[in-house]
Amino acid sequence: MSESRIIFGFHAVLSRMRQHGGSIQEIIIDQDRVDARMRDLLDMAKLQNIRVIQSERNRLDGFIGANGRHQGVIARVVETPMPYKDIHDVLESDLDEPPFFLILDGVQDPHNLGACLRVADAMGVHAIIAPKDRSVGLNGTVRKVASGAAETVPFISVTNLARTMRELKDAGVHVVGTTMDAPSDLHNTKFEGAIALVMGAEGDGLRRLTQETCDSLITIPMFGSVQSMNVSVASGIALYEIRRQRVLANPKE
Repeated sequence: MSESRIIFGFHAVLSRMRQHGGSIQEIIIDQDRVDARMRDLLDMAKLQNIRVIQSERNRLDGFIGANGRHQGVIARVVETPMPYKDIHDVLESDLDEPPFFLILDGVQDPHNLGACLRVADAMGVHAIIAPKDRSVGLNGTVRKVASGAAETVPFISVTNLARTMRELKDAGVHVVGTTMDAPSDLHNTKFEGAIALVMGAEGDGLRRLTQETCDSLITIPMFGSVQSMNVSVASGIALYEIRRQRVLANPKE
């Protein structure tokens, strides 16, 4: 039997409607919100024959808590299976390029994870890998911040991150970790073949065992006075460089 869950916020709900409209059981909206954005959402729901329920705002608050930023729209959806459930599904699938992973070592802030999902989607990452412990997981806030990317980028939660990294290495994936004091930097690193980029948690960086399991370590050069970046920003910079090199190596004819 399929399980249902709640997603909230305009980006998350609209993206779900565009990608998997049939999975939406119903949409609950703030009856007092009548702006253009809400009208556009209602028009799309009508086209897809999705049931819409008008309700008082405090009822919407009750679904996710008074501090949740639902923007006046909540959807109850049926969970849709991701194409990949573990790293072997990705490695054995018929990809049109070498596998491209983002590994997050203990990211616990849901806003950071949501933003990481967005940049991973934008840069064509095939899956995000994260440990089951010391990781926020895909909760409602993550899905809202991800603006639909939680439905497009597989999120693979693993029990033992170091073991998973070793499995990737055995499969020919080059595992690159990022640290502030690495001997090489992003601009002078050549990224070829299958790649897994490893980013550390907020403030703590990569754990010792995670660093030791990487094939190589790089740093992201900093040219201003600030010496650290948000993990999602750093991920975006590094993923973009890997994607840039892939595009240059395989230009479209």
